[in-house]
Amino acid sequence: MSKPSKEYQAIAEQVALNVCNTVIPMDKVPANLLEAYANLFNELLSDEEGKFSAAWEALPTSAKGLVAQAEFHGFYIANAWLQLSRVAQDIAELADSDEAIEEKEYNNIFTRLSDASLKESVKKLKKARTDRALLNSIKAVIAGK
Repeated sequence: MSKPSKEYQAIAEQVALNVCNTVIPMDKVPANLLEAYANLFNELLSDEEGKFSAAWEALPTSAKGLVAQAEFHGFYIANAWLQLSRVAQDIAELADSDEAIEEKEYNNIFTRLSDASLKESVKKLKKARTDRALLNSIKAVIAGK
């Protein structure tokens, strides 16, 4: 994907914040996790490996018509953030219980999280074509409601 426009980036970021804020109040997120969110946002927005672009292009036209590409990008990034939060919680629990955390276990965590999030997001958008409640829910969280 070529470098997204500032408008595209702003939409994706606002959607990601809106979606994530429905699950985790962003003002309660620890600073180190916010930094991880920012890094993950930049990585997924740049889409250097073209995974998001390929997934978007592979979507049926009927699915692409449900939300704008920038909105879907933000939705996908928010899903990755939420998965990152769950992993961070697991890591914290492991550290609290004095279990060793093997570095190799967490290598490429962003890649694994983003791949899983993209797959889940695509699945939800495809399903939303025939599930009006899911579509309404997706649109509501995108809008921050």
